[in-house]
Amino acid sequence: MSTSGQSKSSSSTFHFAAGLGSGVLSAVLLQPADLLKTRVQQSGSTSLRTVIRDIARGPQPVSQFWRGTVPSAWRTGIGSALYFSTLNALRQHVARSTILKSSGIIAAGKESSNYSSSSLPKLSNLGNLTTGAVARASAGFLMMPMTVIKVRYESNLYAYRSIWGAGSDILRKEGIRGFFSGFGATAIRDAPYAGLYVLLYEQCKKRLGVLRHAAPSSINLETYKSMSGGAAVSINFMSGLLAAGLATVITNPFDAVKTRLQLHPNRYGNTLQATTLMVKEEGLRSLFDGLGLRMTRKAVSSALAWTLYEELIRRAEVKWKEQKESVL
Repeated sequence: MSTSGQSKSSSSTFHFAAGLGSGVLSAVLLQPADLLKTRVQQSGSTSLRTVIRDIARGPQPVSQFWRGTVPSAWRTGIGSALYFSTLNALRQHVARSTILKSSGIIAAGKESSNYSSSSLPKLSNLGNLTTGAVARASAGFLMMPMTVIKVRYESNLYAYRSIWGAGSDILRKEGIRGFFSGFGATAIRDAPYAGLYVLLYEQCKKRLGVLRHAAPSSINLETYKSMSGGAAVSINFMSGLLAAGLATVITNPFDAVKTRLQLHPNRYGNTLQATTLMVKEEGLRSLFDGLGLRMTRKAVSSALAWTLYEELIRRAEVKWKEQKESVL
């Protein structure tokens, strides 16, 4: 399918809606893992087993595992919608740019569209890395206030009873600046993560697609038909798991610093001070607090979100193509 067809058939509004739905679903399903990660990271001396035991012994233990689901769903849902729609707009712009085509930002030739498990624009590694990072940083800045509220709502250091109450308390005590606590660490974490994720995700899809068909490299890939829906879903999901796992390990230190800054802004000050203090008092291990939980959650949530998003777009593409052919 041509890039022009893609831009006409799947509008920015649909990409926004698809991102919203996939984000909300993954946030609700994986909220317990996110809450446990926050509790573990808020204190380097607390183990996962201790956190689970404390919650299980407290009042309404089941509902406590889903504490903060509403702000998390809002943040992840709207954040995913902004991210996917922005990413699509950037990729469409890059794909149509003749200057960027000549510079190699766009994947050369038609090989990238073969064995493809999606109909999204195909870019080079640099193009995927750059568009992913810019889209995530932009969406992250817009959603930062909700991110701060979510982290504090999940933590047991604050006794917030509602989102409105949390927002009012932060505004009264810290001003507007309080809603952007930890943005530096968040941007340093999210932009590289998203860029690496998109790069690794596209590479995994490409290689898994070739492996699935077991085609010798000498065979012209254009002779093969587009991938079936079931195969596309499985390849997208597996690619999401692999890409998220690798990207999470690389960026986890920034996530640990970000959490400390959002929970203790007065103590840690800024990203550099927080990193220095954490390493000095707790060692390098503190930068990887919650890695297992974050890797599990990010891998599954990214795989779910991207697979659902890509499947919605793919189905929309098929439906649009059928409607176009019926008119012709």
